[in-house]
Parts: sequence; C-alpha cells; structure tokens
Amino acid sequence: MTPHTTCSAVLWHGSATALLANTSTSHPQPFATPAARALQEATRSSQQAPPLTLQGRAPTTVLCCLLASIIRYQMVSASMASEANVDPRDRSIVSEFCHLLEKSKQLFNGIRDLPQHGHKQWKAYFGRTFDIYTKLWKYQQQHRQKLDEVYGLKRWQIGEVASKIGQLYHSYYLRTSDTHYLNESFAFFSAIRNRGYFSKANKEDRPDLMVKRLRYYARFILVCLLLRKMKLVHELLEEFTKQVEEYTAIYDPEDQLGWDLVVQEIREFVEGESLCSVANVDGSSTVITHRLNPFNTPQLEKFGSGYLQLSEVLIVGNCYEQTRFSELSLDMYRMLQTLERDPHDPLVSRNTNKLGGAGEALEGRLPAVTQMNGETNGPTRPANPHKYILYKPTFSQFNTIIAAAFKDVSATGAVLLYISADGIRAPTAKYGDEPHSGTVGYDCGGVVTNNRREQEFNVKPKKITYKEPHCIHPGDIYPYMRKPLFLIVDSDNSNAFRNFPNLFGQPFVCLLSPEVIPEKFDCLRRKGNIFTLFLHCPLTAFCFICGLSSVSLKVWDRAQSISDSILTECYHILTRSRSLDYSYCQFLADDFLRILVLRYCFCHLVLLLHRGFNGPSFYPSCHPPLPQSEILNSHLLQNLVLELACLFECRGMFAAPDDYSKE
Repeated sequence: MTPHTTCSAVLWHGSATALLANTSTSHPQPFATPAARALQEATRSSQQAPPLTLQGRAPTTVLCCLLASIIRYQMVSASMASEANVDPRDRSIVSEFCHLLEKSKQLFNGIRDLPQHGHKQWKAYFGRTFDIYTKLWKYQQQHRQKLDEVYGLKRWQIGEVASKIGQLYHSYYLRTSDTHYLNESFAFFSAIRNRGYFSKANKEDRPDLMVKRLRYYARFILVCLLLRKMKLVHELLEEFTKQVEEYTAIYDPEDQLGWDLVVQEIREFVEGESLCSVANVDGSSTVITHRLNPFNTPQLEKFGSGYLQLSEVLIVGNCYEQTRFSELSLDMYRMLQTLERDPHDPLVSRNTNKLGGAGEALEGRLPAVTQMNGETNGPTRPANPHKYILYKPTFSQFNTIIAAAFKDVSATGAVLLYISADGIRAPTAKYGDEPHSGTVGYDCGGVVTNNRREQEFNVKPKKITYKEPHCIHPGDIYPYMRKPLFLIVDSDNSNAFRNFPNLFGQPFVCLLSPEVIPEKFDCLRRKGNIFTLFLHCPLTAFCFICGLSSVSLKVWDRAQSISDSILTECYHILTRSRSLDYSYCQFLADDFLRILVLRYCFCHLVLLLHRGFNGPSFYPSCHPPLPQSEILNSHLLQNLVLELACLFECRGMFAAPDDYSKE
C-alpha cells in the first residue's frame, strides 16, 4: 500500500526514554575466527609492548625477555601467514559484508538527524536505508557459512541487524501512520526472540551486549502494545523483568535504577491500559480492537455539500500524573489507536499476508520495501491520517509542528488537534469566568507546555496583566483556523477554549472535556482521562464510571449492540437536523471525525443521566453547539442508555428522564 507521505515528531532512536536510545555498535574485525583472534591479540600485545632493553637486567630476566620476544615474533608471523592463506574469494566476501555493515550503520544513525516534519525531506533517505539493509540481510544469508568460518559471525550480531530492521520499520510507521509497517517491525522483533539471537548474550561477559538485549525487549513490548498483542506483552514483560534482574545482579551497573523504572513504567502502563477486561467462558481475556473498522462506525449517509478528509493529526500530551511508557501517555496511546484503521480489515491488510510468520519474514528480501515506491494491487481504503506525537513539548516545538501540519494539509483535508494536558489559568481568571471580548484568546489561560511541577520557569510575568508564556492559549491556535480544524481538548481548564470565534469562515469544531469529575475518579487520573476514554471506547468508559472491571464476552457483545444502536441513532438525528452547523456537515463525511462526534454525543448523554455527574461543569461541551435538545431529550436514546445500565446491573446509578432525584 502506498504510504501516506508523512512525518512524526517521535523517533524511537532520538526522542524516546534515554535508556531506550540506540547506541553505536562495535563489530569484530575481519578474519576473526578463534585462532585468528588470538593471533590478532598477540599482535596487538607485541605492538603495544615497550621496546626491549637489556641494560641493568639480570641474566634470567634477559633470557625471559628474549624468549618472549621470539614467541611474539612467531605469533605475529603466524597471524600474517593465516591472513595470507585466506582464499581471495573468502576475503572478498568478508570485505563486502564489512562494507555493507558499516554503510548500514551510518545510514541508520543518520535517521535521528532527519527533519521531524515535512513530507519529502526524509523519504528518500529511508529508501536508501531500507535498500542497504535489504542487501546486508540477503548477503549474510547467502554467505552465512563463510562468514561463520572466516569472519567469526555470531548469532547476537545477526540479531542486532534484525533488531535495527525492526526499529527501521517502527520509525517508518511513526512517520507514515501505516500499520502495515508496524506489522513488519513485529515480524523481525518476534523472529529475534523465536530464534534466540540474543539468548547467549549473558555468556559474552559484555555489559553493553546485555543492554542491547534490554533495549530490544523494551522496543518489542512497545510494538506489541501498539498492535494490542496483550498476551505476548505479559510474556515479554516477565522475560524483560528477569533480564533486568540478571543484568543488575551480574554487573551492578550505574543505570540499575533506570532499568527498574522502565519495568515499573511498563507494568503501570499495561495495568492502566486494561481498565475493563472481557472474559471468555474459560476465564481468559479477550482483546478488543479499538481501531476503526466497518463494524464500529455508522456508514456515511450523503447529505449537504462538500467533502473533507482528515489528513493531519497532532496528538499532544502533558499530564503530570498520567502513566506513560516511552513518549506515550495513556491518553495519547488511546487516541493514537482511535485515529487508525484496523490492520485486520481485509482492505487495509491486503499486503500483510505477504509477511507470513515471523520466521518467514527473515528468509529473503525485506517485506514492503517495494511498497515505498507506490506499488499497489487491488482496492484500498483511504490511508490513515498522518500523526505527529508530541509528549510534553515546548511551545516552540508545538508551534513548529502545527505550522508544518497546516502547510502540508491538502485542499480537501482537515487538521485534528488533540490536547490532553494539565490546565493553567490566567492570574486574573476565576473558575467559570467567561472570556472578555478583545483578548478572548488569552484571558482564561490554557494548557501547560512545560509542567510547572517539574521545573520553574526562568521568566515570570512581572505584572498580573501579563500572560503565561509556557502555555498553549486559545489565541495561539487562531492563525491555523484558516483551514478546516477539528479541536479536542481534555483538560481541567477546557473552559478556556470555549467560544472560539470563527475568524476565517472555515469549518471548525471544538470538543471539550468536563472541567470537573467526581472525587472518586479524581484519584484514578493516572489511568487516563474519562473524556478521552469515551472517545476511544465508549463501552469501556461506561463500565469504568460504573465501577466494573470485568464483564463476560456474552454481556459485552450484547452491550456493543446497544452502543452501536445509540451511535447510529445519534447519527440519524444529526443528519436530519435542520439546525446542524455547517462545520459538522463537512466533518461528518470523514470516518474518523464522524465517530468522534458520535462518541462525544454518547459521552454527554451518559454523563447527563449518571447520578455521579451532577451539574454543567461535569458535562462535556462543544462549539459550535450541536442540536443538544434533539439528542439529550430523545426518549429512544435515553431508554437505550438505561437498557445498557440494566445489562451491566447498575441501573441504580442512572436517573430516568422523569426522575428528579439526581438534582
């Protein structure tokens, strides 16, 4: 499938957790058989030994020095003879392999220096890198025996090359949002584990090699999380924990606390990811996909005029208390999947069958390299929108990336900006204040770009009338409303983003989270925000606010049917409404934006009826306003929500339409 030409602000090699960053690799020199390595060591020893002098030494010492000199001379001569006796063809094989290895290393290390935005600057470089790794992998397969005999090639070295190929595919996925490349990355990482390429790393007495293995495990776990291979994630996590314990027990390294922290982060991330498990009859958990597919979104009905397609996405995360792994908070992780198509959809994964098993992917030419040149076969669905992932960005980084997205958006495209961040109110703003005219974009603060609890700002406002510089204010977004913009803000200061003026007449929609949540959920913020959870998976969010941590698969399937009915009815109400704003008419034509709007309606309806959420500040809001009266007062929708509550045996938590006890 031709990848949507894109870029990402996250590179695993450059901006991920420091412990997971790539390091340069040392390789043995040519002709490094055990005997040859011994001769090379003797040669280095002879070259590093001080000049032999006899003056002032005892006869025995002189004799020993002479004998040692003779032995070193004989070993150096033997080493030179050994290299001279190597068949020229074998020498050529080793030389070519070393050339490919060094070239691949240079190209791989250069990826981190590529621009983090733009559509064309990095694509050619990735093509060259894939090409050299294709040649390297194929070459070592064809000449494995000679490389073993003459070069002394070890299995961990093969694993290292495969690991870099896996990283390469993962980086390309981040830049293209094409889940096909994520599957390719999984294939190589999986084969490394299945073939035990790093299984003897602890016997090499090299701490750097064990660190390579730990980084491989951390990267593999992240790829499995993105593909929702949760059973494998748990297996890898246990293996990873043992590997860290073994590494720290043998070497007592300085980075022990760092690796312990990585293990803890992954455990908390996996725990927070699974807020509600779906149990099979045998008690095992079923993994539910949350990516877009034809079964979880109402089909498009033609209405109105115009057509927009989501093409650029910015996912910004800066919640201090929220669990994260690498550079993904739980909210960012959920929204990332929400804005991708299910790779198991036949029209999305048409090339995946070429991959085969993980071992098969390592048998020949690297999969999908030719797909970068735009070769396609058969019908395809629209590509995933390109995504920039920004974890705790500075304002400068945020502004640079949103400007790049604005520049690259197509004529019929739209930009989605999702922000999950702690709020920061202006010094003069009080809770519930309405923005003043004239300075509407800066009077009520916004969301932080650098967390105030982690660092003190060097520049403080000198007057109370000055605005906070380390903050994304609504006014900072105004210039980018010249093109269609879909904004989602999940923050405790989302109120600051209300009443956006449509300055340029372009389609604009803003979905805002509740500013307040019940106290019993406030302590669970580490597991993600409720509003984002509703946009990600409405049923999981419903179970979460009802205190359900596990449901049976039978109940889940029935609940999914009711949930689908709610979304479909919301869609019908919107498309038939005469008061629906023009912006919604434009955005509802896109699959991703349509499902987000409908899940927003689901969220608002459920929280309105839930007894624990009492008052306007507990409900989400949007701008321009939806025909709320038609949705929230719909008896059919209200009855469907109550039917869902009865199914989960939590009917008492919800108020009936004519029940005023909630007040």
